[in-house]
Formats: sequence, structure tokens, C-alpha cells
Amino acid sequence: MRMTHKTLGLSTPSRFARTLAAPLSSVVLLCALFLPPAKGGSVSFVIVSTAFSAGGAIPQKFTCDGPDDSPQLTWTDPPAKTQSFALIMDDPDAPVGTWVHWVIYDLPANARELAEGVAKQEQLSSGARQGRNDFGKIGYGGPCPPAGKPHRYFFKVYALDTKLDLKSGARKSDLERAMQGHILVQAELMGRYDR
Repeated sequence: MRMTHKTLGLSTPSRFARTLAAPLSSVVLLCALFLPPAKGGSVSFVIVSTAFSAGGAIPQKFTCDGPDDSPQLTWTDPPAKTQSFALIMDDPDAPVGTWVHWVIYDLPANARELAEGVAKQEQLSSGARQGRNDFGKIGYGGPCPPAGKPHRYFFKVYALDTKLDLKSGARKSDLERAMQGHILVQAELMGRYDR
């Protein structure tokens, strides 16, 4: 018996095609989730926050108009050779050029999160060190743009194959030099804020 959309009780060929396609797409999704990546393929590495969605508005709580706490950040598992993480937060829309809001490095290899409200001190209990932002302070300095269009704030996390030989208080440029040749993967999360 020839199978058609009518014998299957479907009203149109397009519905017939969708009915067949749904199980196939599920198989493709399952393969993508459970099959190992091809040799030489890249590891999927993602950073997210419970405070705001990618491309969304950063709440006032995490800015200079509020308590200026750092937002919670979580990232996925990195490559097996990861020895530490580093994170840079900056604003490329600042009138004077890219403005650095946060520099943190030597986060341990087993870290997968920065909790909300990281203390603004040179060294954390985890052994991580914080650098100096463009406000001239140690640790996180939240969005504080002039009035006008929203600015974009990028939180960039790097999985590194080494711990860095940097003292606390390093600048973004120091960190970027130290990371050269050691970045295994990186991910970024962008949020917006305006006044």
C-alpha cells in the first residue's frame, strides 16, 4: 500500500512533512548532545548570568547608580587542560575609548561561578587575584555611563592552560599580555545599561 498524506489521515502534504520531520530533528538533537565532538572540534564554552540575559539590561543594583555589586556569573565546563580562568569586563562604547570595569585572574580550574557581590579586594579566598579597573580601584566597578544611548558591557571569561605569574592589581593590558599563547577557549556575555 502506498503511504500518502491522505492514508495517514493528514490533511496536507506540508503537515505530512512536518510529522515526519519532527522525529528526525529529535534524532539529530540527541546525536548532537551525546556524540563526542569530532577530533579537533572545539569545546562549547558559554558564560551566563542569573542577573540579566544576553543582550539584556543590567539591573541598577550592579551599577554605580545602585550598590555597585558584581553580578553572578556561571560558565560551562572548559577543556580538560584548563589550569585557571581569567575574566575581563569592559565597555567599548565609553566616550574616551574602551573602559575597563573588572579584571580578575587565577580563578581555580574547578571554578564554574563567580557569586554575586565579589569582595573588592586584591586576593580572594579561592586564590584568585583582582586587578585595577579604569576607575583606579581594585575589583568590580559597575556600569556608570554618561546620559544617552545604552552602552554595551562585555564579560569575557578565558580558560587558560596555566596559572599566571601576575601580582594583584594588574591592569587589563598586563593580563592580556600574560594570557598570550595560553587561552584554550573563551566566551563572552554582553549586557546593556543607560542613564
